[in-house]
Amino acid sequence: MERTTVTGATAGTAHEVLTNWAGNYTYRAARLHHPATVDEIRALVAGAARVKVLGSRHSFNAVADTTGDLLSLEHMDRVLDIDGERQTVTVEGGIRYGTLARALSDAGYALHNLASLPHISVAGACATGTHGSGDGNANLATAVAAIEFVTATGDLVTLARERDGDTFRGAVVALGGLGVVTRLTLDVHPAYDIVQHVYEDVPLADLEGGLDDVLGSAYSVSVFTRWTGPRVDQIWLKRRPTPEWSGYGDWSLPTALRGATPASDHRHPILGISPVHCTAQLGVAGPWHDRLPHFRLDYTPSSGAELQTDYLVPREHARAALRAVDALRERIAPLLLVSELRTVAADDLWMSPCYRRDCLSIHFTWKPDGAAVRALLPTIEAALAPFRARPHWGKLFTVAPARIAGFYERLPDFRDLLAAYDPAGKFRNAFLDRYIGRAA
Repeated sequence: MERTTVTGATAGTAHEVLTNWAGNYTYRAARLHHPATVDEIRALVAGAARVKVLGSRHSFNAVADTTGDLLSLEHMDRVLDIDGERQTVTVEGGIRYGTLARALSDAGYALHNLASLPHISVAGACATGTHGSGDGNANLATAVAAIEFVTATGDLVTLARERDGDTFRGAVVALGGLGVVTRLTLDVHPAYDIVQHVYEDVPLADLEGGLDDVLGSAYSVSVFTRWTGPRVDQIWLKRRPTPEWSGYGDWSLPTALRGATPASDHRHPILGISPVHCTAQLGVAGPWHDRLPHFRLDYTPSSGAELQTDYLVPREHARAALRAVDALRERIAPLLLVSELRTVAADDLWMSPCYRRDCLSIHFTWKPDGAAVRALLPTIEAALAPFRARPHWGKLFTVAPARIAGFYERLPDFRDLLAAYDPAGKFRNAFLDRYIGRAA
């Protein structure tokens, strides 16, 4: 499909076929714009019939697509202000986490958490409720203290946590439905180091028996498995070292890991792949932004030839949910590259998959066989249905819209919020119409 690409207000045109990062989705939009200022965005939005924002294209479904105009904010990626007194940073809507993290670290600050990939856009990750890992770490959107966006009429609106309360909590994880996010203000913290250790070949029964101890044993914990048998491949522990820390033996391990083998070299989450793209392990302390992600900013972690699914299960159902997935191992394993288990703390953002409940994330990275994966997902979703597993908004899922509606108690209020800022549905698309619906 050909598409017109427009850069700035006076640029010429070029034709391209635009796909997402994984290559499994081709965007339908007629035009792709690259505005460089807020005024350009306001003019584009005011004159368009349908608009969506294209982030880093790391979604696996149609959440960011439109039949009208796509806006890329890649030219609006600056850090605008670091406020040491308020402990905040204000950024433009197109910035990516890796760029922001380096600027913050240079100034002596940090974010509370990062996702596996530092290459994703801040606005896109927040809009879809993307998360990192850690019992005490809520999703990335919970760092948002204020949000500025262009509405359907081209007006500029700012909502702030301290001033706008409930409306703000509905606007942060908004799936691109409120408008074009031009600025975000995020909470920051003093910079910190992280030490990363990897343990291998852990019996699944030991992990299940000591699940809470293992998942709570570090600042961020990731469990990697291929669901091929009674053992998990790796457990990555990311800890914040104390001044007294000096090496592996300084931390007591959960019982489930005491028989595990410490990795003797750097590891990739997928067995057999070179770890050259991965962040440093083996207990070497480093800045938060060089350890919390699994992959380094200065490398592309893969070609994108993979598909992803992520289900968020209430923490109290974690063991039962893992048993339900393990019962499907013979069907899952042939299509899987790797599965990652992480925890996420509860939040109060209306459309967050972790709204008012601590969660276990059960994430699948699939081989690029879209037809086979889509055929399998209903079986996995049926197995997780008793636990009210909410799918990640930006990943592949087949959960029925009526069931999605039952997961979110503030969905009616969210519909009303979208209607208030976008009564004609300029920022809506087929995805929002299907899973969110319209205000009554």
